[in-house]
Amino acid sequence: MPEVFSTARLASLRPSNQGSCRIRFVPIWTLFYKETLRFGKVWLQTLAAPLITTLLYLVVFGHALGSHVSVYPGVSYTAFLVPGLMMMAVLQNAFANSSSSLIQAKVTGNIVFLLLSPLSPTEIFGAMVAASVLRGTLVGLAILALALLYLHIPLLHPLWIVVFTVLGASGMGSLGLIAGLWAEKFDQIAGFQNFIIMPLTYLAGVFYSVQSLTGAWRQISLFNPFFYIIDGFRYGFFADSDASVWICLGVGIAFAGVTGLLAWRLLADGYKLRP
Repeated sequence: MPEVFSTARLASLRPSNQGSCRIRFVPIWTLFYKETLRFGKVWLQTLAAPLITTLLYLVVFGHALGSHVSVYPGVSYTAFLVPGLMMMAVLQNAFANSSSSLIQAKVTGNIVFLLLSPLSPTEIFGAMVAASVLRGTLVGLAILALALLYLHIPLLHPLWIVVFTVLGASGMGSLGLIAGLWAEKFDQIAGFQNFIIMPLTYLAGVFYSVQSLTGAWRQISLFNPFFYIIDGFRYGFFADSDASVWICLGVGIAFAGVTGLLAWRLLADGYKLRP
């Protein structure tokens, strides 16, 4: 069986026939299915609520600013908002899925069942991040389907849309694992969301073009990885963006890679998972 968490207490509980380090499909699928059921059972909270919140953003900002703001030639401000709000919802829900799952398991003590399972850190990481990507993608698709009912939104480069959805959701799913491992109570997860995730998403060009900013605010935005993910995602719709789509791709890959590697390393070390 694959190696499990490297803690002294858990080492004594490992089966003796360890050896293979290969990644197995069935264990990953089982945990992935469990994580999917977890957010699917409360779909009004995990899927419907973000949809309603995004609809309110569209109605309020579109009505208040739609006739006064022009960003890209031939693109209405309301249409401009849709990709940004979609990706914001994808990022926030991907983070919420993995972070809430892990902190709930730690607080209630259910984490012991995961630690005693023959799942390797790589398999746990893969299943939980995949579930986060699925939840974020479902929320994004629901928002797009609703927006297409009354708006004309082009999909000029659908491949870029898919690429940035996967990169953004997987990076945030990994970041959610990091937050879930670090946190010891729900308040800390809420603080992580309120003081890090929310400011970064709101200041990433969701409601405006970064090109309209001047001075320090524009420079600060260029250091925000969420800006590049949202900007590259928006390029997939309009074939227009504030930064080069290739720079956005590079930042997106770096973000997903760094957070993923760190989350996997913390899982493998059993960080804050020791009895």
